[in-house]
Amino acid sequence: MSFLGVALLLLGLSGQSLAAPSLEHRILDKNGNEFALSDYRGKVVYVDFWASWCGPCRKSFPWMNDMHRRYRDKGLVIVAINLDTDSSDAKPFLDDLKPEFVIGYDREGEVARSFDLLGMPSSFLFDKSGNLIKTHVGFFSERAREYEAELVTLLEQL
Repeated sequence: MSFLGVALLLLGLSGQSLAAPSLEHRILDKNGNEFALSDYRGKVVYVDFWASWCGPCRKSFPWMNDMHRRYRDKGLVIVAINLDTDSSDAKPFLDDLKPEFVIGYDREGEVARSFDLLGMPSSFLFDKSGNLIKTHVGFFSERAREYEAELVTLLEQL
């Protein structure tokens, strides 16, 4: 491969690049098995990146549990991706907050890098076709109704 080809590959400018928020990524479940975010295409997918040390993440988990309970039967899937390099760091957090939605792990941060996170937590809302519709950095309880309205709008679309 030429120098230019290597440079373009490193910059993610050649071929089919995954360097963008999309459902075209694979993450690990709690048992270390890979699964694809694209498995949820056809549903409204809320992807949330979090870490055990993240204070605002503790506020977002109860909200995500509530949204999961209220809208899972209407087509909502929530996937919360942990970024701790040691997944055992996440265990006390998860034991305390008891998420009812899908938990994934990105120990190497590869998926997080492709989503180009600006803060924690960072969330990405995809429509039923897998198109990125909305992003949020941080979680603000006073905006919870707004976040929910975004979900409902997408769930009501055919």
